[in-house]
Amino acid sequence: MGYKLAIFDLDGTLLDTLEDLMDSANFALEKCGLPKRTYSEIRSIVGHGIRNLIDRAVPEGTGKDVADKVFELFKEHYVVHCADKTRPYPGVCELLSKLRERGVRVAVISNKADKAVQELMPVYFEGLVDIARGELPGVPRKPAPDGVLGLMKEFGALPEESVYIGDSEVDVQTAVNSGIDHIIVTWGFRDRDVLIAAGGAVLADDTCQVLKLILK
Repeated sequence: MGYKLAIFDLDGTLLDTLEDLMDSANFALEKCGLPKRTYSEIRSIVGHGIRNLIDRAVPEGTGKDVADKVFELFKEHYVVHCADKTRPYPGVCELLSKLRERGVRVAVISNKADKAVQELMPVYFEGLVDIARGELPGVPRKPAPDGVLGLMKEFGALPEESVYIGDSEVDVQTAVNSGIDHIIVTWGFRDRDVLIAAGGAVLADDTCQVLKLILK
């Protein structure tokens, strides 16, 4: 018997957002006279929310007032340019469609700002996701379980009926904290050895594997 609820991470799992995140971060850094970051550097620090991204992107020792300015510039730029280069990973839309055809409820929870999540969902996943949520005031971001547990409650799904799908060590810990199974994809923002070291026990290399694991 398969899972009834599949809860997906967004960046690095469903959408390749890295170039747009990098462009907006570098726009903000440059505007403030700070050095830009490489693709590899941005890839290594995403996943903990956009404020954390900026705090780790600015040089060590940067004052809070400067970091705050970079953060505000980043948000202003990203909300306009969040879909410039972003694309779904191969097979993702087909995966979501097949899950819904089989009666699996599909949700998305992200550490990305909720406004950006709501901008992106209809562009790429119209009609394929039941509920999508980003970071909201008063709700601790992942790996805190609050968002996942809230979705399970809304869908009336038990822990054994739910699975969390992500691409990073944050996602492994989110599933553990939520008391549900995980599937960690290897095409996202972390290398395989990092995922295994973080406790990733169930890994998937493509969307066909994810589908089989969810449907059991």
